Amino acid sequence: MDKVWLLSLFLLVSVNTHSQQANDKSNAKLSYNAQLTNYKYDFTPLFFDIESQQHSLKMAYIYLPAKGNKPVVTLMHGKNFNAHYWTSTAQLLQKFGYGVLMPDQIGFGKSSKPKNYQFSFAALANHTHALMASLNIKSSIVLGHSMGGMLASRFALMYPDMTEKLILMNPIGLENYLQYVQYKDTDFFYKNELAKTPEGVKQYQQKNYYDGKWNSQFESLTHFITGQIQGPDQKQIAWVNAKTYDMIFTQPVITEFANLTMPVKLIIGTRDRTGPGRNWKKQGVDYELGRYDKLGKSAAALIPNSELFELDNIGHLPHIEDFDRFKKVFIKALEGK
Repeated sequence: MDKVWLLSLFLLVSVNTHSQQANDKSNAKLSYNAQLTNYKYDFTPLFFDIESQQHSLKMAYIYLPAKGNKPVVTLMHGKNFNAHYWTSTAQLLQKFGYGVLMPDQIGFGKSSKPKNYQFSFAALANHTHALMASLNIKSSIVLGHSMGGMLASRFALMYPDMTEKLILMNPIGLENYLQYVQYKDTDFFYKNELAKTPEGVKQYQQKNYYDGKWNSQFESLTHFITGQIQGPDQKQIAWVNAKTYDMIFTQPVITEFANLTMPVKLIIGTRDRTGPGRNWKKQGVDYELGRYDKLGKSAAALIPNSELFELDNIGHLPHIEDFDRFKKVFIKALEGK
């Protein structure tokens, strides 16, 4: 019996090892340009022309019209992602009749990557507003995840009449980071971006997003990053990625949460510990960044009309890590007043 068990274990390890080696070889071949031309989304994106800061830009987006009188839900992606990771969320929304707008913000995904550009949440919100106007979307439920939560908050503050409801899912920006960390120049982030490796990206996401777990879905969401690291426009991508860090640290939204006038729903995976700048805190600061088990409650207390949904033992990406648990609270957040 022991011999059979050992043989089974050997075969399992052997299969897993060969599978991992095959994945490593396959990933080594990934190569994408700045606009992810050959990287396929589950929905076919369209492009919206934008003139901004003496640049002619193209903003990629996916628009799925609503059925009946249901509103449109605008989905704003995080910094390390793009519209593609919203597929399951979009399919759920369509099932319930909601329209879905999924932009790739300028500097991300399949949209333009201008190197000489002043990135700001206000500018990205303005682009999104222009896109919505071009589609005759007069109001929308706005959902932002991670960095997209900061953008969604800025959008709601700038365009309250167009924001029917604001939903923030594990947003960063629930802390004013420069209160606790040193300011870093874009060159600092550029050096870090150039040093990125596919294996390093995997290790970071496995540890920080998924509590050490890993599967093919999680891995697939790193493929566009791997492809761009290995692609022809690596330095351009690294520079644009570096520039978009600045707005996270210098353009806080938490200081204006009291000014949000629409209903706000917070969906928080409480295991999340995302804390930008924790490795370069100011001298003498012992504040612990990224305690989402506390941050959700403190943010909800600042917002006049808020409701908090906490998901225990879920990390930074509830809609990816455990979609079944996420969708239950998401539907409540959508349908609730």
